[in-house]
Amino acid sequence: MGKTYIRVDDRLIHGQTIVAWCPTLSIGEIIAIDDSSAKNPMLKSIMTMGVPSTYKTHIVTTEEAKVMLSKGGDKNRLVIVKFPIKLEEIKDEISDCEFIMLGNIAKRADTNHKLSGSTGIFYLSDNDVKIIDSLVDSGLEVNFQQLPSASKTSWEAFKKTIK
Repeated sequence: MGKTYIRVDDRLIHGQTIVAWCPTLSIGEIIAIDDSSAKNPMLKSIMTMGVPSTYKTHIVTTEEAKVMLSKGGDKNRLVIVKFPIKLEEIKDEISDCEFIMLGNIAKRADTNHKLSGSTGIFYLSDNDVKIIDSLVDSGLEVNFQQLPSASKTSWEAFKKTIK
């Protein structure tokens, strides 16, 4: 049985995913969950064109992801979502994931919390914080980490910066 790793990154599949995270985590399957992208053949093509054929790659809707994740898999999986709200929607299916890493999350109209440093810039809304708190309370590990070689910032450490 493969392991499941979760990444929150508003860019979904991109170079860092393929060059850094997939080899480090021995990923065999990538599941990007985004309803809009899954329904747009052009976006799907753009996102997958740089992915080597060694990775089984899916760009799926939330409902499709729930089915895929509930079946499990024999390869390590990297599940990528744009924002924490998606994690709330799939929380039952990811309850046994290894950890959740927060990557790039761009500023949005409702964001009011920021973490920046050598590993990138992350913006979160009050609702994002509530969702992540809930995931941590359920026993999941959550960290900010841009690249495997960069330092991790634990959720607990980030929370201390929120006022």
